[in-house]
Amino acid sequence: MQLGYHTGYWSAGPPPGAQEAVLGAEQLGFDSVWTAEAYGSDAFTPLAWWGSRTSRIRLGTAIAQISARTPTATAMAALTLDHLSGGRFVLGLGASGPQVVEGWYGQPYPRPLARTREFVAVVRQVLAREAPVTFDGQFYRLPLGADEGSGLGKALRSTVHPLRSDLPIHLAAEGPRNIAMTAEIADGWLPLFYSPRMDGEYRTLLAEGFAKRPTPTDDFEVVATVPVVLGDDVESAADAVRPFIALYAGGMGAKGANFHRDVLDRLGYSEACDEIQAHYLAGDRTRATAAVPLELVQDIALVGTVDDVRGQLPLWEATAITTMLVQADPRTLPVIAAALA
Repeated sequence: MQLGYHTGYWSAGPPPGAQEAVLGAEQLGFDSVWTAEAYGSDAFTPLAWWGSRTSRIRLGTAIAQISARTPTATAMAALTLDHLSGGRFVLGLGASGPQVVEGWYGQPYPRPLARTREFVAVVRQVLAREAPVTFDGQFYRLPLGADEGSGLGKALRSTVHPLRSDLPIHLAAEGPRNIAMTAEIADGWLPLFYSPRMDGEYRTLLAEGFAKRPTPTDDFEVVATVPVVLGDDVESAADAVRPFIALYAGGMGAKGANFHRDVLDRLGYSEACDEIQAHYLAGDRTRATAAVPLELVQDIALVGTVDDVRGQLPLWEATAITTMLVQADPRTLPVIAAALA
């Protein structure tokens, strides 16, 4: 199991110390560094800016939202970054949720799995560069016909030859059908709230998708974001993770359509999530955070002293995870790297 570093979302501005953290991760031997986007900063620009000073570490988006760009524009960004980084880019994609997709991008959200499948197919066409890109799907049509546009559209092929036609595409997936589809059409899975307790179920879903691939794969990656907090004891370290869980369980997504919360429900925390969500929607984030059980934190994160974290590590090493994507205070990365070595 390799280590990656997740720079996380920006808040009101660029995160302080991000460039130093990215360089530090490379020096510590981390395999990859990843950026994110929601409805503020984008995922590609910081990765290019910070990654330009690196030479070895892989650079990934976790995630670039498919509603933010057309498939061809996304492929352009991916092949550009791949060239500039010397073949170190990983395109991580995700469907996001209805609040962001319809509220921020003004795009329809229904049928995100089918939309993702078409999106990936178009990106792969661009990267293959075998012929001008054409696609006649339910969500994406290239070129547009006269019934939808001027009728003057022309099928085009990228003027730039991609550095790698097999540039890896990873998908963020949380629901069972989405996880299986990811194993079928992608090169890697970007799970959130992975728990070693669910490893058997996840392996079954991945196997279901692998069985549908036209050709087998031996290098599929599972790159799981895992909060890692070192502290004087488990409880105080868990306090640093509780706001993150409360936000995703209570504040990310509409009530009844929160796919992050669904993952925690499947872990067995429905009652706790009901309380977290009720407090969050009432505007009481303090009580929402306090309602996050310690057991939930320990299920999806590594928290405590260095010895505590080392003691939990064998459970994670036995899972399907190929890269643990560390989400942590960048100042603790050297100690975390040593603890997880």
